[in-house]
Amino acid sequence: MQEAIRAAREPEAKVERLGWLFVSKARSSHDDGYYKLAELCAACLQEQQPDSAAALLLRGHVLHSLHRFQEAETIARQLVKIRRVPFDYGLLGDVLMEQGRLDEAARAYQSMVDLKPSLQSYSRVGHLRWLKGDLEGATQMMEMAARAATPRDPESAAWVFTRLALLQLQAGEPELALRACDTALGFQKDYAPVLLARGRVLLSEARTEHAVEVLSRAAERNPLPEYQWWLAEALRKAGREQEASRIESRIAERGPTDDPRTVALFLATSQRDLDVALDLAGRELESRPDTFTLDAHAWSLFAAGRIDEASAAMELALAEGTQDARLYLHAGIIRAAAGEVTQAKGWFKKARAIRQMLLPSERQLLISKSSAIGMKVRM
Repeated sequence: MQEAIRAAREPEAKVERLGWLFVSKARSSHDDGYYKLAELCAACLQEQQPDSAAALLLRGHVLHSLHRFQEAETIARQLVKIRRVPFDYGLLGDVLMEQGRLDEAARAYQSMVDLKPSLQSYSRVGHLRWLKGDLEGATQMMEMAARAATPRDPESAAWVFTRLALLQLQAGEPELALRACDTALGFQKDYAPVLLARGRVLLSEARTEHAVEVLSRAAERNPLPEYQWWLAEALRKAGREQEASRIESRIAERGPTDDPRTVALFLATSQRDLDVALDLAGRELESRPDTFTLDAHAWSLFAAGRIDEASAAMELALAEGTQDARLYLHAGIIRAAAGEVTQAKGWFKKARAIRQMLLPSERQLLISKSSAIGMKVRM
């Protein structure tokens, strides 16, 4: 594409295409440096055409991918004012969702669906429904997105089937989830997110050795802390303690730059470097105050012994009604620590109902904390 640009008299369309190729490369390689190259393509387009909407959309997507959500929102709002294109509303909904503004995101996504029902719009609506606590509605929308999948866009197709697999796992359908993973891998071989999802399904089914194999491939493809954490848990479950500990040390040492929120959760869960966990979660709140950042902040406060603050933060995390086992587990533990035993039992009951979504250590934590307040535990 770069050679074609050098040879072209009017290269603008090819420069735009090159920018999106760099975006695709960033996603597949997990190297944010390619986003910087995509941003340079957008700058090149704007230099030639200062009012280029194509350049704005490309730059907005890059800023979103780099978690610069407020800057991306400014661009998205500019785009929806000057034209009515589905992906402009998709970008706006994405950045609003990451900032925890789900009702505003819903309106943007509705505009996207109205303009063009498609895999991209259905999958966004499906994820938003899940965030709002509607597992059945989320699954229906993700199935619609899956039916719209095409080999012409294999990465998007693989992502949709990955997300569908996790919804099916949460619904207690592990075999359906594994089939969805197989379909995703048919679109994109060794796609890291689906390898992670498949490993999670296998681990929930106590197929530990197979889970280790799959999660090792996932972590090799994507070294982000979430992938490393699941692999460490699987290794420990398989009795490979030293390997698990080495991976966990790497998460603590190198993870804060890559994924502050996950590392804050990891540190708080493992009761290490609690000042770092609080700092990471607090800084994430400034740019990404969604349900899961609020949870990471609440959990870090709890780990540091600040129970009253943790309780208040947890209330905010639960406000949207998201059905998430980790949220429920944390809510139960924090409520129990605050002496609110009846509420704690309610959250533990919710967590047990979808315990297959938890890490192995979190399942053990659920058992011990439930037993501690007099609940009969059948796991």
